[in-house]
Amino acid sequence: MVYIGICSIIGSLTVMSIKAIGIAIKLTLEGTNQLTYFQTWIFAMVAVTCIITQLNYLNMALDTFNTAVVSPIYYALFTSFTILASAIMFKDWSGQSASSIASELCGFITVLSGTAILHSTREPDAPFITDLYTPLSPKVSWYIQGNGEVWKQKDEDGPSPEFITILRQDYFN
Repeated sequence: MVYIGICSIIGSLTVMSIKAIGIAIKLTLEGTNQLTYFQTWIFAMVAVTCIITQLNYLNMALDTFNTAVVSPIYYALFTSFTILASAIMFKDWSGQSASSIASELCGFITVLSGTAILHSTREPDAPFITDLYTPLSPKVSWYIQGNGEVWKQKDEDGPSPEFITILRQDYFN
């Protein structure tokens, strides 16, 4: 959760810095050169730093957890933090009507609810067996001759061994 939280917060800052760079590009194309201002370069450096940090923490989260767990949580947190950062930094809601803000919030709640429902109703993952060896039936013994031949013998007369193992085939896949 820490990796996903950090990645989401940094991701929302990435969106804000890219939005500032987009405004600078728009102003530059309109005739006011923004490349002469140091703020444009600061936003560019912040964007690059945030992108690298975001990808680093997203990769750590994906190394630790399954993609089916990381993706919905990251999506919901990223969206939440981006809307919050946009409301704070650019005052996006100041020029909107109450019905526009309400519809945006309803859409956001719908997205979060849908993500939660999809995640909660998915099929559980098959148990992952980390054991290198799989036990065989205790009634069967395997013998390897010096020449490499493999012999199978049933132990019906004597005591059966506790367990005999072979390498799992799916271990090497």
